[in-house]
Amino acid sequence: MQTLKEAAEAFLNLRYIAVTGVSSTNVDAANFIFRKLRDSGHEVFPVNPRAAEVEGHTCYPSLKAIGSKVEGVVIASPPASAEAIVRECSELGINWVWMHRSIGEGSYSEAAARLAREKGINLIPVGCPMMFCGPVDFPHKCMRWLFGLTGRLPRTL
Repeated sequence: MQTLKEAAEAFLNLRYIAVTGVSSTNVDAANFIFRKLRDSGHEVFPVNPRAAEVEGHTCYPSLKAIGSKVEGVVIASPPASAEAIVRECSELGINWVWMHRSIGEGSYSEAAARLAREKGINLIPVGCPMMFCGPVDFPHKCMRWLFGLTGRLPRTL
């Protein structure tokens, strides 16, 4: 059984990561995650079928539109779309999925989590990459500590 910390480290060692749910408003959680991953050296691909460009970067309507580079996906879009995204990951051979889940349910979907497990996809169904991607800002350190204390961030996955 893998610890959350080990899974987060493995995910953050990927170079090519897509982030679903980014928007042209630049204030969504997905946009913050996109920026953090980009600024920490990852090649990050924004995904939203309703945006052509996000923060000066080409925005892709789907994972398939990106091509074969993607190694991991952060799902930061509505939970109703998570299962379709996981299905697309499986079809494309993408082996890592992180469902953004901070305050509230976030992007988590039980059906999507079940599908990811059935397909053998490495799944992080809790937390936010910004809680682990260094340097971690103070608010995300606090959330990681509080969610760990309350059991919202389990030690093992």
